[in-house]
Amino acid sequence: MSKTAIILGATGLTGGLLLDHLLCDDRYGKITLFSRSPCGIIHDKIDEHLIDLMDLSSHNESFLADDVFCCVGTTKAKTPNEELYTQIDFGIPVMAAQLCSENNINTFVVVSALGADKESKIFYNRTKGRMEEAVLDENILNTYILQPSLIGGNRKEKRFGEYIAKLLMKFLNPLFFGALKNYKSIAAITIAECMVILANGSHPSGRIVSYDIKKLVTNE
Repeated sequence: MSKTAIILGATGLTGGLLLDHLLCDDRYGKITLFSRSPCGIIHDKIDEHLIDLMDLSSHNESFLADDVFCCVGTTKAKTPNEELYTQIDFGIPVMAAQLCSENNINTFVVVSALGADKESKIFYNRTKGRMEEAVLDENILNTYILQPSLIGGNRKEKRFGEYIAKLLMKFLNPLFFGALKNYKSIAAITIAECMVILANGSHPSGRIVSYDIKKLVTNE
């Protein structure tokens, strides 16, 4: 029997690539999208729900799947208000994990960030770390938290700071080896492919750092 997947954040860079991947994957017969804006793709597999993601709990009856993929995230530049930032980067993934628990969904894959640490003095890292802990507390059978470094790819929106960082990483990546290998930038398509591999494999639950994300895809 074919599987059903839920994607949160399918209009973003990684989420969009993940959607493209699942549309071509015969293991999935239905892909349910929860997002604020339409993905712009018409396909028999897609069941799209345009909602306020911060009100995700109101859509419990539609939150049914075999695998849930959460690619939701914002930036400090885009969302300078820390309360709103927390509602997005902490609130949405945690609510999704809670719905997985309530609806007996056994696989939850979420994109976090390298350096996530609930004790960090950096607000961004601390928020991601708190999110990770809350997600793990739901005790979903197969829980995978991806911790990528700087994500490479062509976004629809322009982020000047990220653009500069990506230029720098082209020169710095060759210098990151040994203990520093996790700090190499990583392609969004690699993250998307890894999410699908994890949802259909037997990898142990837990956190997966950037270099290991790449290894799972390339078999290096």
